[in-house]
Amino acid sequence: MAPSSLARPMLRSPALRQLAFRRFESSAANKATEAAKETAGKAKEYQAKAAQGLSRVAGAAGPAIAGAARGLTSALSKVGGRTGKLISFIEKQTPQVVYYGKVALETGKIVFHAQKMSPPSLATFQSYYQSLWQSIRSGAILRSPQNLIQQVRSLTPGQLVTGGVVFAECLGFFTVGEMIGRFKLVGYRGETASHH
Repeated sequence: MAPSSLARPMLRSPALRQLAFRRFESSAANKATEAAKETAGKAKEYQAKAAQGLSRVAGAAGPAIAGAARGLTSALSKVGGRTGKLISFIEKQTPQVVYYGKVALETGKIVFHAQKMSPPSLATFQSYYQSLWQSIRSGAILRSPQNLIQQVRSLTPGQLVTGGVVFAECLGFFTVGEMIGRFKLVGYRGETASHH
């Protein structure tokens, strides 16, 4: 018998077919894995090139922006009179305003997150302020004080309590701010020489 005639029944056996299928399956999986690795490598390479280009642009733009700011500052410092005083006052206040603005923003984020609040949607915001703007524009708010009185009369006790709590909080914050501003718990010092 020829060797090829012996090999045919063996190739038709299910065990050998599974072995061949597994071998084909693993080679296909290996090829797919290699292609994925190659694609990921190219993506990392492109990302690195993009980051490098961005850093070059930022490096080139940084000195240009700083130079423009210095030129503007020197031009504004030459302005005299009331305008010059105003400009110098604003320049002195800018760092504090930026700092406290960032503090307020971060505090707001913490409060929003802790209270599980979310800002109103843009459509809600627009509808509310458009109706408010229309009533101000038409003068409907000033023409009908009866409507305002009726709204005050229709307040529920829960709304009154909520308003009282908000008022007490505002008064407390104001008082604490005054104490911090004066560095004292009790009033300002008066001038003793100005008695009449």
